[in-house]
Amino acid sequence: MTTANSLVNELLNQHCEDIPKGSKPLIIPSIESNLSQLQGWEAPLDYASIKKQFQFKNYHQTIAFVNAVTWIANKEDHHPEICFGYNQCTITLTTHNAKGLTMNDMIMAAKIDALLD
Repeated sequence: MTTANSLVNELLNQHCEDIPKGSKPLIIPSIESNLSQLQGWEAPLDYASIKKQFQFKNYHQTIAFVNAVTWIANKEDHHPEICFGYNQCTITLTTHNAKGLTMNDMIMAAKIDALLD
């Protein structure tokens, strides 16, 4: 198992935690380190969120994916922005209470990616 795989597995085995309002977001090197393990996730220049677009064959696959993401989001109590159309879905993650990214976003990204493994 590679280091990247073990880091993703570590994220998959964690759960989102309550983030009190005013908490500090992750620092940029930590965000970049995590993103290097999460394929396809990108951060804008302000590093306040991460985003990934997913492609599907048809509407049914897209809706099944969206439903699975919402199930995980409710279980983890960390809710992404989800935008979707016929055969694509864009997920955006951020932690509003920290006004940026936290480990909750990295955990959710890993769990969302695992849906398609």
